[in-house]
Amino acid sequence: MAPETCPNCGEDVPPNAKACPECGADESTGWSETAYASNLDLPLSDEEFDYEEFKKREFGTPSRPNGIAWYWWATAVLLLLAILIFFLR
Repeated sequence: MAPETCPNCGEDVPPNAKACPECGADESTGWSETAYASNLDLPLSDEEFDYEEFKKREFGTPSRPNGIAWYWWATAVLLLLAILIFFLR
């Protein structure tokens, strides 16, 4: 027999339903009382939530660009020198 409220998602379950209409939980996948809020990985309160740790866990560490490669700086300097020589002649 289906519970009145789905232990997985919290939605109301119609009487005599074979599965939750919202998440699809049924007798074999989640009608048990232990299924309620298990493995959600949610903090118990706002004080326990570490946003920086959450960002690292979800998104990894961001890669930082190394800047402009040295050969582009050399190309720019050579191009400037060529332009200066052309105009100073």
